[in-house]
Amino acid sequence: MIGSKIPRYVLVILGLGIAVAAVMLSWFYGLYTWLTAEIASTSPAQHEALVGTSFRWIAGGSLLALVVGLGIIVLIVRRQSDRIHDLRIQAEKLRDADFGEPLLQTQADALGRLAGVFNDMRDRLKNTTISRDYVDRILSGMNEAIIVTSTDGTIKRINRATAILLGFEENELLGTSINDIVDKTKSDTLIEDAVSGVPRETFFASKFGESVPVSYTCSVVDGESIESSDRIYAAQNITERRRAEQRIRYLARIDALTKVPNRMQFQHLLQRAIARARRANQPLCLFYIDVDHFKEINDTFGHLAGDATLETVAERLNAALPDHSVIGRLAGDEFAVVVTGLGPGGKGRSETDKLARSLLDRLADPFFVQGHEVFMTASMGIAYYPKDAPNVIDLIRNADAALYSSKKAGGNVFAYYAPQMNEAAVERLMTKSKLKRAFERDELLVHYQPKYNIETGEVFGAEALVRWELPERGLILPSDFIPIAEDSNLIIEIGEWVLDKVCEDFRVWQRSASSPGRVSVNLSLKQLRQPNFTNRIGAIMRSHEVSPTSLELEITESTMMENPERTIKLLDQLYALGLHLAIDDFGTGYSSLSALQQFPISTLKIDKSFVRDVASDPDDATIVGTIVQMGHNLKLDVVAEGVENEDQLNFLQQLDCTYVQGLLFGEPMSSDNYLELLLAQADGTDSYRALFG
Repeated sequence: MIGSKIPRYVLVILGLGIAVAAVMLSWFYGLYTWLTAEIASTSPAQHEALVGTSFRWIAGGSLLALVVGLGIIVLIVRRQSDRIHDLRIQAEKLRDADFGEPLLQTQADALGRLAGVFNDMRDRLKNTTISRDYVDRILSGMNEAIIVTSTDGTIKRINRATAILLGFEENELLGTSINDIVDKTKSDTLIEDAVSGVPRETFFASKFGESVPVSYTCSVVDGESIESSDRIYAAQNITERRRAEQRIRYLARIDALTKVPNRMQFQHLLQRAIARARRANQPLCLFYIDVDHFKEINDTFGHLAGDATLETVAERLNAALPDHSVIGRLAGDEFAVVVTGLGPGGKGRSETDKLARSLLDRLADPFFVQGHEVFMTASMGIAYYPKDAPNVIDLIRNADAALYSSKKAGGNVFAYYAPQMNEAAVERLMTKSKLKRAFERDELLVHYQPKYNIETGEVFGAEALVRWELPERGLILPSDFIPIAEDSNLIIEIGEWVLDKVCEDFRVWQRSASSPGRVSVNLSLKQLRQPNFTNRIGAIMRSHEVSPTSLELEITESTMMENPERTIKLLDQLYALGLHLAIDDFGTGYSSLSALQQFPISTLKIDKSFVRDVASDPDDATIVGTIVQMGHNLKLDVVAEGVENEDQLNFLQQLDCTYVQGLLFGEPMSSDNYLELLLAQADGTDSYRALFG
């Protein structure tokens, strides 16, 4: 038991009191006995006996006082020894981190104050130890590897994350140098690292020989001197981050679908190729390749088929090109190839021709998509360094201009860059900008080209044609701006505007002429692809109160065959509204007789390319005659467009063609002029009926 419930000073006072009382009692009694012997008349023997008794009492009292004093001293010494023993036991417990119970402070003496100091120290150490254990748990729970080293790099402590990261146990690393865990083939020493809160990167070597990339910071634990300051390394495994960074860098340079360099990386590689060619004083050749009608593959078979097509293009280019050629996917279905050593002169030009033709032939080989055999062709533009351009941007631009020229020629061909191609490209870009502005300002016009009954010479109707006139250029042909409108999707807005304008004009004609005839309006493929296309056409006609039977929609043969199943459903919906349907430019597409029978069409329009030489070319005459006869057999009206002279008209009359139209009967006219023609016909004063005499 530590201490006593009775204070020490109480025991001391009690013991002294007893001792004093006993001594005084014995001394009083001995004095009393001695006085009695001196006063009393006793015999010497009695006197001597009384004196002896008094001295015995006095001696006994003194002895008793001595014994009691010694006992008290022994008790005090023992009590102090016990207290010192308790202090020693408590000190040993503190040494072993056993805090036990606090010491009792019974006296305010030096040992009592010492016990108070021990209790205070116990409480402080207990709090400190709890905080240290908490810190240890925090360090053990951290995902970052923590390594504590001395100034010279000797490892003094690691946490659990370090052991997991490197595969070492703590006792295997304690006392070793931090450089022992650094992958020296990839990193330098860490001992000389300057302290910094900015993360740096290095490689650790695990127990199993693996190289582990880490991001770490280094800080210092302040000691009594700079030499005694420890260092703390906090490291984090960045393996996944490095993989992600490598993946990002790969995706930033390589096209994910075709696995060839993307536009940015290709331009970088082209720049390096130009630099090498400049140093070696050699030319290089850039091929710019575009898949013909790629959108049709996407729309017909879906985007997965389109992706498979692009992969096929990249694979075939890789297989057909010479070694060390560079392939890149610049955008969509556009690819580019750099071949060094090919120049514009002599043998180089012939080798370029041969390579270009072999690439186009290889790309034209059929392949299978979703079980269907697909035929693909491509167009190609070619430009040389340094002849055609001295830098990357201009070389690509000029090759692109050559590509546009080859596509305009019909595709599946290649074209070499010529300076005038840039002028055409600039002109095309300016035209595109001006066309959009003209449409927004309502500067486009709708003219009408009459159609005549070949038997009676009466105006049967007209075809609506878009016209665009620029002050500085005059009239721009539809063939020059309609393809630009197709490319920019402006054709959708223009198409609906034309239909709205035709309905507006037709409503005006109806008020003055008894029979304005049937007006034809051309439809583009992009218009047909619009959602709710049928509803939008119906809404336009209802807004002008124009009967659908007064209108005829013209669709080219190639547009109709782009997706026959979908087109049939759409044309059935249009036919159900009461609209007439015609196939425009018939003979230039690839429709079959069985396909024609499935479409709800009422008119065939013979392309003007066949009519132009029908009176002089037996082949064209045969084609036109066959189309007219086929139309009659299918109970379809046949319209010959592009009639420009009487010989053509006479030949078509012999074939019994139903209707004709063309410049023989005048230029396309405005709405007002068409109304005048209708009124003149009603009065019998029209000037063209005599041609049909």
